[in-house]
Amino acid sequence: MRYWLMKSEPAEFSIDDLAREGQVAWFGVRNYQARNFMRDQMRVGDGVLFYHSSCPEPGIAGLAQVSTLAYPDETQFEADGKYFDPKATRENPRWFNVEVKYVRHTQLLSLGELRGHPELATLRILARGNRLSITPVDPDEWNFILKLLG
Repeated sequence: MRYWLMKSEPAEFSIDDLAREGQVAWFGVRNYQARNFMRDQMRVGDGVLFYHSSCPEPGIAGLAQVSTLAYPDETQFEADGKYFDPKATRENPRWFNVEVKYVRHTQLLSLGELRGHPELATLRILARGNRLSITPVDPDEWNFILKLLG
């Protein structure tokens, strides 16, 4: 089992939206490294820290779980859509997504709080210049964060 931190802007899609939907495709990722994490490394049952980003108080807002293996992201084929990729074809898709399912809301564990724990010094979300929407989380970091969340 692996663990991941997946960012979403709450104005676009929040932990409340995931709770309401139950399970959703994590579509629209257009970074090759994040795509490769989904396509090549994510497995059903992997744990997810659902992180609210680009908001007044960014932080971990809930827990989710990977619920499907990666499959082609349909939004790459929608010619008038935000995530259209003219180089993608059904025979050779460029972008993939997994589905995630809701596990539970948590207290908000803010970016500042995460930075305050030396045990999380190597957490990728805390690295200077990190802008990836999906990052792996070390099992020790995962367990420490779960303890913080109660």
